[in-house]
Amino acid sequence: MSFAEKIAGLMARPNQDAIPRDDVPWYLKYAGRGLGIVGAFFAILFGLYNCLGIITLNYTCLISGILQMLAGFVVMAIEAPCCCMFIDYVQQLADKADQRPYWNRAALYCIIAIPPILLCFGLGSLFGSGLIFATGAVYGMMAIGKKGTREDMAAVASPTTMSPGQGPTSTDQHTTLMEDPDVWRPT
Repeated sequence: MSFAEKIAGLMARPNQDAIPRDDVPWYLKYAGRGLGIVGAFFAILFGLYNCLGIITLNYTCLISGILQMLAGFVVMAIEAPCCCMFIDYVQQLADKADQRPYWNRAALYCIIAIPPILLCFGLGSLFGSGLIFATGAVYGMMAIGKKGTREDMAAVASPTTMSPGQGPTSTDQHTTLMEDPDVWRPT
């Protein structure tokens, strides 16, 4: 067993499929998971720092810190449920999140990362929530999927591509434009 297989076995979750369901590259999967765990840790840490804004009677930074710590907990529960194993429903939440498409996770992470930055703009909220937002961006790239082959992209880009059942397309750009029927033009 190679070193990479041992690491993959350690990072695998219980009841995880041995065969991947999609064709997402392995480095994006590990980047999303790793960035999510590190981002959640820093979001909780800097959320606690933002909560210290109560000393200066800055209630928006207190709310921002609480929201940032909640966002960090949600990301930590989804990405690394072993860190929250003493809470009963965390493993079920992580399993449900793994069954959903990647764009759901991307949207969730990007949405929960924005309010702390808007409420208390500072390095703590920007760095902690920014890492969660970056995790959402990685999952967004995973949702887009693989790009096409070189031949497919060349066929789409070439001006003389043949459409099925039709002749060659024209290279004139005006052939694809339609005129607006609501606009009157003098003849």
